[in-house]
Amino acid sequence: MKKLVIVESPAKSKTIEKYLGSDYKVVSSKGHIRDLATTGKFGLGVDVEHDFQPNYVPIKGKAKDINMLKKEVKNSSFVYLATDPDREGEAISWHLKDTLDIDDNYSRVVFNEITKDVVLDSILHPRKIDENLVKSQETRRILDRIIGFRLSKLMQSKTGGKSAGRVQSVALKLIVDREREIDAFQPEEYWTIIADFKDFTADLEKYHGKKVEIKSEVEANDILNRLTLAFKIEDVKQSDVLKNAKPVFKTSTLQRMAANKINFAPSKTMRIAQKLYEGVDIGSETVGLITYMRTDSERVSNTFVEETYNYIKKNFGPEYIGSVKMGKKDKTMQDAHEGIRPTSIMRTPQSMKKYLTADEYKLYNLIYVRALSSLMASAKFKTTSVILENNGYTFKTTGSMLVFDGYLKVYEDYEEQKDTILPDFQNYKSNTVIANEIVKEQHFTKPLPRYTESSLIKEMENLGIGRPSTYATILSTIKDRGYVNLEDKKLIPTEIGMETTDKLQEFFSDIVNVEYTSAMETDLDEIAEHEKDNVKVLKDFYNKFEPMVEEAFDKMEKKEAEKTGEICPECGSDLVIRNGKFGKFTACSNYPTCKYIKKEERQVKELADCPKCNGKIVEKRTRKGKNFYGCSNYPKCDFASWYKPTGEKCPNCESLLVEKKDKIVCANCDYEKEE
Repeated sequence: MKKLVIVESPAKSKTIEKYLGSDYKVVSSKGHIRDLATTGKFGLGVDVEHDFQPNYVPIKGKAKDINMLKKEVKNSSFVYLATDPDREGEAISWHLKDTLDIDDNYSRVVFNEITKDVVLDSILHPRKIDENLVKSQETRRILDRIIGFRLSKLMQSKTGGKSAGRVQSVALKLIVDREREIDAFQPEEYWTIIADFKDFTADLEKYHGKKVEIKSEVEANDILNRLTLAFKIEDVKQSDVLKNAKPVFKTSTLQRMAANKINFAPSKTMRIAQKLYEGVDIGSETVGLITYMRTDSERVSNTFVEETYNYIKKNFGPEYIGSVKMGKKDKTMQDAHEGIRPTSIMRTPQSMKKYLTADEYKLYNLIYVRALSSLMASAKFKTTSVILENNGYTFKTTGSMLVFDGYLKVYEDYEEQKDTILPDFQNYKSNTVIANEIVKEQHFTKPLPRYTESSLIKEMENLGIGRPSTYATILSTIKDRGYVNLEDKKLIPTEIGMETTDKLQEFFSDIVNVEYTSAMETDLDEIAEHEKDNVKVLKDFYNKFEPMVEEAFDKMEKKEAEKTGEICPECGSDLVIRNGKFGKFTACSNYPTCKYIKKEERQVKELADCPKCNGKIVEKRTRKGKNFYGCSNYPKCDFASWYKPTGEKCPNCESLLVEKKDKIVCANCDYEKEE
């Protein structure tokens, strides 16, 4: 009889089986096999009156997989539970053991990367299931079920919102609060004064040693009247500055960098990273190209460090070898495995490119270059700081010049560096420099910017809410529920998103907030460390939460939908206007009993002649609700543009003029229409 290895993903089962040899059979559970039932009080699948005992049932459609796995277990001599190396994976292993009636003739193994050496080594270092990790994950699941089911039903009955959640609603609140800060912001005027010289500029900073703040044009003119074009060189300082490479990616930093540099949504980043981790056919073998991508750690193995140092020395020279970078470790960090890195530095992005899709290559290149650069020497800059004096006013200018590129040799595409070269003030024949002119500039203070997906992830991590592995799902949920729109990479709350947040804050401000949610994450971590009792955590939460829910069902004012004056053709009830993911729509007031939705005839406005055929360009909408502009003859003509045509043509090349970021520009050349 063979030894049985159960993994989560079918994509890696054949690869691992090949590594292990003929004594092993590797099968896949295809993720979770069971979940909480939707029976019992409030449909929670949890006995809230008896220590929150969960009632697990097979996930719909999983019966065939479970029967297959039971048969494989029965026909094997030993079972290895090799689900993913995190709390979720630990819980899946526990569910497999319980559901498949696996006795103590088993071991738990984890593969932090899908390579032959690591797989073989992991089999030699088995352990038992970590019950504390399982309890932590189970507690998280029960909390999310209770909050999700109770609040979602409340929102659906009172506001028309589709869902609410333990972390999801706090993330939405951050976006809504920021929007309101922006709306309430009152800009304040301020001025700056700049001295413009032949080959550099200097900014006014102080007057007789005190910082200058200029609030009006009158004040700016008063200062200008006191200045001459002659400036005295008061101080010149030169220093060498080192800029260190950053550590390898962890989940949150990978999602943020991918969003900023290669324009990947967090959900897309994680989907592609999963494929790179599970394995890619590279001709001679199928191998995982990166380590496990759900991690809080920035640690790297000694083996990888040694291999990479040799690579750096051979390809760039010994002077490019740096030190191991370790990010700041905090109490919540799950440091069971490494940061995200290539499984071998020898598998360069260029050598792997022919085996990858365009998107897979972009992400692999980002991960590879970050890991390589993390072990390279610091970049060195020579900086110059010059203080210029003019009738008691001091101006400052700074310059910086790269003298050794170090890690920027490979990382320059992701971290732009511009030299600002100043004259050699040390060798000036005179102690005076003459400005060409001194100018004033008006400015206004600006509010904090709207969150992007990247900056929201950073904020959530800083505040300690949610886990990095859940950020992508949270962002997808609030977008899919129609609570926020993504415009020009900015997260903007919708009307229903703001209303849902307001209603939750009216009744649940003690729970739906950053502090409580962060404290709950700490509780879950302490359960994992066997420092807190999971049942007590659940009881304390439920005894506080459920009375709030009951009060909200009783006292929360129900938003009455606006009647259209029409009657539903299917059940005779009133038709009302509702808010949906793609805006307002007309539907039956008897929902969910009646699910009639009125099909609105959209008024088609012709914007311009199609440049590819004799059709007309009209406004259209993607399945996700984003507007674009395409030909009325589609699918015969495939012309499409994200930018709205004005109906005019470019005077230079006769192409369409389009509206782009408050400007009217040519869709084909560099022409920009003057206002």
